[in-house]
This record gives sequence, C-alpha cells and structure tokens, in this order.
Amino acid sequence: MFLGKYEYEGDPDELLAGYDRLMTQIPRESIGIHICIRVDGGITIYDTCPTAEVWMSFANDPNIRAAMVAVGLPEPTVTPLGEVHSALAAAEHVI
Repeated sequence: MFLGKYEYEGDPDELLAGYDRLMTQIPRESIGIHICIRVDGGITIYDTCPTAEVWMSFANDPNIRAAMVAVGLPEPTVTPLGEVHSALAAAEHVI
C-alpha cells in the first residue's frame, strides 16, 4: 500500500465543503486509508492506493483533477510519501 498527501490552501470551511462534495462521488469500496485534516490555512488529505504506480496514476489523472475543480477545490500540492509498513486504527475511533 502506498501513501500520498494532498495539501489545499484556502479557507478550511470552503475547502471542507468542496471535499465533502467530492467524496460523494467516490465509491466507498474503492477507498483504502483516507484521512482529511483541517489545518491552519487549508486542509490536508492523506490517501492510499494499492501501489505507488496506481497512486501516481490517480494523483495525475486529469479526470480526477477536473472533479476536484468541479467541486470547488483548488490545485493541491501533491506529495508521494512512500510504502506503508503498518497502519493501525481502533475501530471505535474511526470517524
């Protein structure tokens, strides 16, 4: 599993509204690990794909970028982070 980061700058409330609109278009079963965080001056998303190649293809897909723009998200700063060695979460804490 490969992890990458998307950073969006702007008003966090507006960005989160756009993010929520985008997520209604993504089938839940296609999501591995996906975390969206409100930060000062924007939002940060951590997202996984099965491999680095799949993640890079997704991150650079013009259709995905068009979907982001359509819901009001600006161009993100995209950072490939690396292969996930371990990911743990308590089920009762997952939102």
